[in-house]
Amino acid sequence: MNNHVTLKQLAKELGLSISTVSKALKNSYEINDKTILRVQALAKKHNYRPNRMALSLKNNQTKTIGVIIPNILNYFFSKVLLGIEDEANKNGYQIIICLSNNKYEKELQSLELLSDGSVDGFILSIARETQREKHHNHFNKIIKEGYPIVMFDRVSENVNCDKVVIDDFEATFNATNYLLKQGRKKIALISTVSNLDIGKQRTDGYTEALKKYQNYQNDAIVVPITDKTKYESTISDLFKEHKNIDAILTTNNVSAVTALKMAQLNGYEVPKDISVIGFSDDQISRLSHPKLSTIDQNAFEMGKKAVESLISRLAEKSTTAFKTQVVKTDLLVRETT
Repeated sequence: MNNHVTLKQLAKELGLSISTVSKALKNSYEINDKTILRVQALAKKHNYRPNRMALSLKNNQTKTIGVIIPNILNYFFSKVLLGIEDEANKNGYQIIICLSNNKYEKELQSLELLSDGSVDGFILSIARETQREKHHNHFNKIIKEGYPIVMFDRVSENVNCDKVVIDDFEATFNATNYLLKQGRKKIALISTVSNLDIGKQRTDGYTEALKKYQNYQNDAIVVPITDKTKYESTISDLFKEHKNIDAILTTNNVSAVTALKMAQLNGYEVPKDISVIGFSDDQISRLSHPKLSTIDQNAFEMGKKAVESLISRLAEKSTTAFKTQVVKTDLLVRETT
């Protein structure tokens, strides 16, 4: 018997029916303990593994989820991925991961590759290029083919599907409000996602907090950065233009740590003279000096909820109303505030 032993071969060697062997491998209550031990011992001896393709044909499901993320090196997406993998395994699902690298064509290719019967549904966050150019037909096409989609973080209003997001407006509103209550008089927002919907929401949260605070006298200062090579030069220009700036809120931690560095180079004492708040509870925030205050997106929880939502949708196999779940964010106050 070779390493690719089948259920039928196990049953023949044991002198049992295929049904009995199958149930014994699943620890079914219908099979006595002695038989279960016999079956599982032989299966282990011959390195038996279920034929997933055969099972998927029989059950009309693959027990596999396709996951498409924009960037594997981004802490937020990797933490969401851990949440997805953890919850999927608990429910007997495997995951196949594809990277769009923030490109529309890569995202499209990934959807087409996996929609050949390889997966039961998709969990994804939209590529930057897809969102910027407002593509959405490829998602609707996949849904029409019978594959449910759950979008997280970066989502499209033009696609009817389940979604898991944070309240980006509330996240920056609360962080800005915290700085205002600290007595900060001139607060700037550095945005690295200004060309995405989440960037607009974060900017709106910041500006709305300033408007609602009666004692705030300065205009909103929004500094967009789309070129990763210009973090230092753009933030350096911010300090040159606004000499009396006393707080900076950012939409990612690279710009936050760069702002912290620029502040120190310009003679600011942190947090006495200036406060800095980042976005995402990654290692950068905990290893910077001083330690960076930041907005925690609770990415692991977002991944878990995305899986729960997809499995629920697969179980229903109906057109019940799609849901958007909102994961709560937390402001983690550390040494930079």
